Amino acid sequence: MERSIETIWKEGFIKSDALVAPKINNLYNQKSIHIIDKFKRMFKINLMAIVAFSFIFLIVSFIIGIPITGILFFMMLSVLVFINKSLLNDLDKIDQGESSYQYLKAFNEWIHKQVAINIRVSRFLYPIIFLSMILGFWFKDAEGVPLGERLVSEILHGFPNTYLIFGVPLIGIVIVTLILGLLAYFGGHIYKWDLNIVYGRVFKKLEELMADIESLRS
Repeated sequence: MERSIETIWKEGFIKSDALVAPKINNLYNQKSIHIIDKFKRMFKINLMAIVAFSFIFLIVSFIIGIPITGILFFMMLSVLVFINKSLLNDLDKIDQGESSYQYLKAFNEWIHKQVAINIRVSRFLYPIIFLSMILGFWFKDAEGVPLGERLVSEILHGFPNTYLIFGVPLIGIVIVTLILGLLAYFGGHIYKWDLNIVYGRVFKKLEELMADIESLRS
């Protein structure tokens, strides 16, 4: 009985040097390279967009009088870009000469590493960004007086018994601390949500391709 096409495909993926399905192997190799190259392009564009935005925001922050926000924001995004640029360099080291399955597995492992690192970074990134905005507007000049001090004066005028810590209402400290805690806790979830918006379609194609290849190898 002649072998089925499915059997031939499986043999082609089980034996890397087999000649029974060179076109199929080549097709999956090309698909693998295409998906990973597309991700690399998107990743690089995303990093360049972050760099450009951080520079623009830094300049704008000085113009509108919240330089603390701009500086802290710029520093945090610079750290984020540096970390991910290093991760991208590791991705470039993956050998494209391997089989499509091994190439995709190596890429998938890199993805998990990249996501895990960025989740940890996000738990600090979002709280610091929020805090930088609070500090920026707190010290923003408002007719010769920091906006924060003017706000406290207004609060004390209406609620003279407000308890202050270092000139800041206790209730304000509690609210800001609570928000910082929530951002730290949900930072990883926010990052994964953002990641899925940008790269969701690419990851879906990757999963489908790996599932196809694994079904042929089984």
